[in-house]
Amino acid sequence: MNKREFKDRVYGELAAVTKAMANPHRLEIIDLLAQGPFSVEQIAGYTGLSVANASQHLQTLRKARLVSVVRNGNFILYSLSDDDVFRTWVSLRELGTAFHAEIEKLVQNFREGTKAIDAQTMISLLEKDEVILIDVRPEEEYRRGHIHRALSMPVDRLPGELNNLPRDRQIVAYCRGPFCVYADEAVRLLLENGYQAVRLEEGYREWVLAGYPAQTA
Repeated sequence: MNKREFKDRVYGELAAVTKAMANPHRLEIIDLLAQGPFSVEQIAGYTGLSVANASQHLQTLRKARLVSVVRNGNFILYSLSDDDVFRTWVSLRELGTAFHAEIEKLVQNFREGTKAIDAQTMISLLEKDEVILIDVRPEEEYRRGHIHRALSMPVDRLPGELNNLPRDRQIVAYCRGPFCVYADEAVRLLLENGYQAVRLEEGYREWVLAGYPAQTA
């Protein structure tokens, strides 16, 4: 094998991996699977895709070895092949946000009127016991793992939980990550009902990746 053939083949294989990620639906699926294994039906439901379309995207990711199949009894679940897949997604997300002002503009416009805090600030507030932290992801994801001291309050059940939250302390909501909208929905609901509320910029997986305290099943 000569030098040119070597480079063409190496870069060709790497291009196949990046090509597998170069689709908005597949990026969303990777973001979702960072939370843990899901069935194709669940993935379709969360991403707004048909089951057939979600399956096609999963097969593309699987062919690139970014996604693997996990069997749980009679159920077939999909998961990220390795934590490095999630780290790559985070790096790509940060690169895009840093160099494409339109992404930041979209986020700011969507979150107009609400505020966010970062993980480092959250650590300090938790140590001082100055906030109530709520996990607004589906309960199944909370059970798999959650930020230390977080309370499970899925966003669809939050309206019925409002009376259980104190009005004299700040409420911090978090979900799957920076582009997850569950936390935004929760913050808006809380603000509309007279609570002090902000979202956590990071999601559960980013929190764990940074080495902050978490609880797992």
